[in-house]
Amino acid sequence: MRYVIDKMTMSDVPRVIEIERLAYPSTWPPSAYRKELQDNRWAHYIVLRDKHILEERTAVPQEPEKPRKNRLFPLSLLPGRPAATVPAPDLASIIGFSGLWLMVDEAHVTTIATHPDVRRRGLGELLLVSLIDIAYTIGAKWVTLEVRVSNYTAQNLYRKYGFREAGLRHRYYSDNQEDALIMWTDEINSPNYKQKYLALKETLLQKLEAE
Repeated sequence: MRYVIDKMTMSDVPRVIEIERLAYPSTWPPSAYRKELQDNRWAHYIVLRDKHILEERTAVPQEPEKPRKNRLFPLSLLPGRPAATVPAPDLASIIGFSGLWLMVDEAHVTTIATHPDVRRRGLGELLLVSLIDIAYTIGAKWVTLEVRVSNYTAQNLYRKYGFREAGLRHRYYSDNQEDALIMWTDEINSPNYKQKYLALKETLLQKLEAE
């Protein structure tokens, strides 16, 4: 499969912030992600990579962009001023990310985002599946999240994976004061949920493998 899930690292944060700014009207500052990765032992963050992008960017040598000419003072003479460069292949290959917190026995999804250029390919679903896999690994019993009341596409995806509405957070989103639906799964270790989840996951992986 051309897509790979990796654990998010500090070096990934600039690309994560870039994608988040394209995906959402309000974003976390870079310091928030760094704090999550460094200090929050209950946080689990991942990135989604496209191996085709990585292979293409690695195969073709990337030349640094030429500094803009300045008739008053050459930029190259400024102390400590690095030359502008295109993103490294490993960063350019990141096309999405997601994360969750373990809160006692609940896996709380904090974010899921994909680059706008790769939407409608099942990649947001792959990120969700990867988070549910993490929830199993870390011993969570339920998965929960908030979603904008107007985001019907995301709501339909979550319902597909057994999330149900459990309440409302009024004016949850700071950019426009929009309400958020609170959604929960049934207990993910129950036979019924696990069977349905594994069938959905297998169908998704087969679809992505066929690309």
